[in-house]
Amino acid sequence: MTEIKLGKLEKITDLRTIWKNEEYDFTPWLAKDINIKLLSDEIGIPIKVKKTEAPVGKYSLDILAENEDTNENIIIENQLEITNHDHLGKILVYGAGYDAKTIIWIVKDANEEHKQAIEWLNEHSDDSINLFLVKIELFRIGDSDIAPHFEIVSQPNDWTKTIRSTQGNTELTGMKLTDLNFWQGFNEYCAEHKNSFSTRKALPQHWYTFAIGSSECHIDLTVIKSGEIACALWIDNNKELYNKLYSNRESIESELGYKVIWDYKENSKASSISIVCEFKVDFKSEDLSHGYKWLLQKAEDFKRVFKKYL
Repeated sequence: MTEIKLGKLEKITDLRTIWKNEEYDFTPWLAKDINIKLLSDEIGIPIKVKKTEAPVGKYSLDILAENEDTNENIIIENQLEITNHDHLGKILVYGAGYDAKTIIWIVKDANEEHKQAIEWLNEHSDDSINLFLVKIELFRIGDSDIAPHFEIVSQPNDWTKTIRSTQGNTELTGMKLTDLNFWQGFNEYCAEHKNSFSTRKALPQHWYTFAIGSSECHIDLTVIKSGEIACALWIDNNKELYNKLYSNRESIESELGYKVIWDYKENSKASSISIVCEFKVDFKSEDLSHGYKWLLQKAEDFKRVFKKYL
């Protein structure tokens, strides 16, 4: 029997041996697409960097970003040390200054009182505000390259906040509750099946989006009340991109392996390219995994093919 040689995983405890300065070393590193994607994948939000060292009065925010799906502001504050009151105050000032819906505090380590403070803020703040406390760690095996790892210390309680935000709304007992449960089940299906996407927070709405690596468009999954589900490439405010894709429609449909619906939307700034499947969401009798499988497969198809033409 061949002996398997395994290396020893070593944690680098002093982050400043790699990034000597937060402003000049760590922030520029994190702002690069390949690195911000590591954070995006861990949190489950498609993050697009807008600016580093963004001004907030006499202060400056480390990274101003946005959610690629919603275009809502995200602020990221970095601290290559253990959490302190100064940075806790800063993230609140910066969040207010940019009307951020997502606040991310990246640290070397977290005091228990600061973790509790973030948890308390998530529980008692406006339901549209989400705060994340995230540890940055570094590892290597022997002489290998150093590997960064993000670990979420504290994050919003999605289920509790979503339910609380809709309490008293009678629609939640009907279609909105069905939509919420459907997308939560979809997230669970994605977690159990290999895929190239980062899942999003499930919400009581009939659509669910995936980023595709472009700010011009995204993948939109939809539950249609007439008894269908759909996957679409949704293009916002860019008819030129739609026309470019339409001019390549034969190649695109050949690569997809099926026909799609091309909708220019004459009276709208948006346009879409979609495929529809008959599937009625019924939690009492329907095996929803069939619908989840179809949606995920079509999303993967769309991402694989359309990215070549963007």
